[in-house]
Order: sequence, then structure tokens, then C-alpha cells
Amino acid sequence: MVYQYLVGGILASLLGLVWLLRKIQNQARFCSKKIHQEKSSITSDNELPHDSELNESADIIIVGAGVAGSALAYTLGKSKHFVALSFENLDNAEHVIYCMLKDGRQVRVIERDLSLQDRIVGELLQPGGYLKLMELGLEDCVDKIDAQSIYGYALFKDGKSTKLSYPLQHVESDVAGRSFHNGRFIQRMREKASTLPNVKLEQGTVTSVITEKGTVKGVQYKTKNGDELIAKAPLTIVCDGCFSNLRRSLCNPKVDIPSCFVALILENCKLPYANHGHVILADPSPILLYPISSTEVRCLVDVPGQKVPSISNGEMSQFLKSAVAPQMPSELYNAFISAIEKGNIRTMPNRSMPAAPYPTPGALLLGDAFNMRHPLTGGGMTVALSDIVVLRDLLRPLRNLNDASALCKYLESFYTLRKPTASTINTLAGALYKVFSGSSDPASREMRQACFDYLSLGGVFSNGPIALLSGMNPRPLKLILHFFAVAIYGVGRLLLPFPSLKRLVLGARLISGASSIIFPILKAEGVRQVFFPVTIPAYHRAPPANI
Repeated sequence: MVYQYLVGGILASLLGLVWLLRKIQNQARFCSKKIHQEKSSITSDNELPHDSELNESADIIIVGAGVAGSALAYTLGKSKHFVALSFENLDNAEHVIYCMLKDGRQVRVIERDLSLQDRIVGELLQPGGYLKLMELGLEDCVDKIDAQSIYGYALFKDGKSTKLSYPLQHVESDVAGRSFHNGRFIQRMREKASTLPNVKLEQGTVTSVITEKGTVKGVQYKTKNGDELIAKAPLTIVCDGCFSNLRRSLCNPKVDIPSCFVALILENCKLPYANHGHVILADPSPILLYPISSTEVRCLVDVPGQKVPSISNGEMSQFLKSAVAPQMPSELYNAFISAIEKGNIRTMPNRSMPAAPYPTPGALLLGDAFNMRHPLTGGGMTVALSDIVVLRDLLRPLRNLNDASALCKYLESFYTLRKPTASTINTLAGALYKVFSGSSDPASREMRQACFDYLSLGGVFSNGPIALLSGMNPRPLKLILHFFAVAIYGVGRLLLPFPSLKRLVLGARLISGASSIIFPILKAEGVRQVFFPVTIPAYHRAPPANI
């Protein structure tokens, strides 16, 4: 009997709880409906778009699931944001609006190919990029992929070498650069993004953005089965990589291809400096080496211009053996020759593109679709992850994303807030490539030698530039200071012990050449945005009150 009373009491309690929850839900719906009628700019985050072609709601569509797309999907799907809730005062039927934190947004990611990719780009993450990875909660994505810790660079020139260590003294012991197979790293990030219930990854090829009255409403895409579908959301973020076919509708792309990388993998060999990237100042341009697993070393041979020797007819193998192999460190010569004979040689054009977006309501560009720099310094992923942190912080206080014009105006601050970090890394990559490349011009050769000798001095002379390169201290003014310090150091070398008219002229040409290298890059980046971002009105723009 007692048992029956107990069961009956529990059932009655459960029924009462269900009734109470349904009443609260109905009350919330009633209040939300009235608030929407009285103030149309406040909308529910869960409101489904009135479009028959949509089968699911999404706050954000991300095109591309590479490094930028996967990291962004996880970040926005996880990051809490503000949402408006309303309740009716039972005494006088007044409405009270509260703001509270809500779990991440509904994110839909459309990627052309979700299978494991074998790429020769995005294999070196600088310590500054790893710090951003930690800030986004993605640092475990470099685990279980045989990633190698990188603690600095080794620079080689004419048989001499110098080691440049990252300034890691004041950071956590685990912080360092990481090098890995790009495909493994991306798969780890995709898997982590997929663990969030409000993030959906699907395979499909986006063919175009859908625009209505100048506002991007979503994308049209083909599934792997060939079906053509439409997906819509208040915000579409395009980060489909360096080969993006959508960027032309969202920016003014001025893509420069200064050179190509010829890529090989050296197996079972030891680098002269363990756990360091190696840059060989060869002729006609640099050679880059770094480990990508415990048994493999990536070798990237830079070839100026857009045309490289043919791989199919053996010209490439002959070029590598005759022109490149003699310039390799002796410890790596045999492994380099073995990699050539194995025949797995690949090429990739190196692209550079300043960020020049059209502010477009409903859309945003990110990653290599938006901004590229020469990959010599391995700064691409650091820029992308830094941009994601900036964008996350901008979107966090927004209750919804439905007012496209107000959101577009607000997100103009993104282009200014990202500039100091992104432009420092971009400018350094372009400037170093030009300085490190061989030349028949005596002034350029002097600048190259001066850079090697300046970095070899150690102390502040190497710590400053390596902190810039690593993304740990991306300050534009320090970049300018060190760049021209190298040029002045080169002039000093020329004038000692006894100056001559010929050396004075060469010194003047060296300074002129340094200026012609760095100032055009800074002009393309935007001098005011880089050095004086606080003078840009968008820098101080607060979130609109109605979104």
C-alpha cells in the first residue's frame, strides 16, 4: 500500500512539473510574440527563415572547412553570445527584457571534399598561431597527428649558419611552433567541430552566393550526388581557400604570383638543428626545410616566376640535382638526392593578395580567400586564427544577425582591428622573401648579407625580428625599425674601415632598395589602418542597439 502511494505521489509530481513547464513555455512564446510586434528589431535566435528551400535553420553558413573554416565553425558553434528574453509582469502586463548568455550559434559548413587531403601548404604553425589556437580551445588538434615542436629557425648562407630561437621564456612550457601534415591537422579540427550539436558539416560544392537587393542571403551548392540545393542564413562567411571562386563577388582580388614552391619529402634524415625550421639563402631564391612528422622532413625549393621545369620529362629532376643539391647542407645531401630519385615531386604557385574587400551586407571573407602572403615565413594560419579571434569577439555581444545592413556596418571594424597583426606578418613575409632572394644587383646582395649578419648578432638583433616572424609580438613599428636597422647596418659595413665614393653610392642604393621593398607592401596594406588604427571611425564602433 505504501509503495502504491509513493508511486502515485511521484506520478502526480511529474504531471504537475510537466504542466508548469508547458505554462512557462506558452507564456514565453506569448511574450516573445508581443515583443516582436512592438519592436520588430528583436527576434528569436531560433526563428526559422520563411523559405521553402530550407530544411534547417542556421545562423551562419561557412563555405569551406579548411583551417580557417573548421576553426571558425568550432569557435562560433561553441562561443556564447547574448540573446534577448522577455517576460510579462503579472501585475500590469508590462514587458521586461533580459539579456542572457546562450550557447553557440547554429552553424552550417559546406566543404567541397571532407576526405583526408594531402597538401603541401599549411604545415607550419608559428607560436603566435598556437597561442591563438589555445585561445580558441583547439590546441588539442595538434595531438595524435605526430606533430613536431618547433623552437626557432636556422639560417644558412655560404657555408655559415646561425640559430634564431623563438622568445618563449615568458610563456607556458608547451607553447612552441608546430609542424605537421596539413590534412591530419584539418581532419582533427573538423572532428572537433562536429562534436558540437549545433555545427553541421556537409559535403558540397558551392557554385554561387545568393544575392537579393545587394544583400547576400546564402549560397547555392551541389551535393556529392549532383543535387542542386540552396542554403540561407543571416550571415555567410566565405573561407574556401586560395583557389576561391567566390571572392570576386566580395572583394577586388589583386593576386600576385612571385614564385612557385617545388616540394619534396626527405625521409629518415636528421636536420642540422633539431626541432627548427631551416632557411637556406640559396641562389636564385631560398630553400625551406622543417619536419612534418617524426620520420619526414618537408623541403620546399622556391623557384622565381610562374613557370617551373617540367616534372614529366625529367627537367625538374635535372634542375634539382644540378642547381639545388650542391647548395644543400652536407647532412641533407643524400636524403635530398634520394627524394628526387623517388619521384614524388610536387609544385605549388605562391600567391600574395592584400585584403581588399567590398563591405557586403550578409557576407564576409576570411582566410586565404580573403588575404594571402608569401608562405616563406609560415604566417598564413597565424593570420587566419588571429582573424577568427577578432571576429568571435565582435559577434559575441550580438543577440541576432538578422539586420544585414547594420551588421555589415558594424563588421567594418573587423577590417581595422585585424590590421596590426595581419599586416605585420604580411609585410614581413613579402619583405623577407625579396631580401632573401638572390640578385645580380650589388645593393641587393649587400642587403641580403647585411640581414644574415644582423640576425647572427643575437640578442635584441635576432629576438625582435623572430618575435615578429613568430606572431608573438606583431607590431608594425618594430618591423619598420628592424628592417631599416638592417639597411643601416649594411651601410655601416660598406663604409668601414674606410669609406669611398663608390661605397657611399652603393650604401645610398641599399637604403633606396630597402625603401622600394617595404613601402609598396605597406601601401597595399593601408598605412593609416596599420599604424594609426585608432584614427579610423570603425575602430571605435560599438554593437548596434537593434541587433
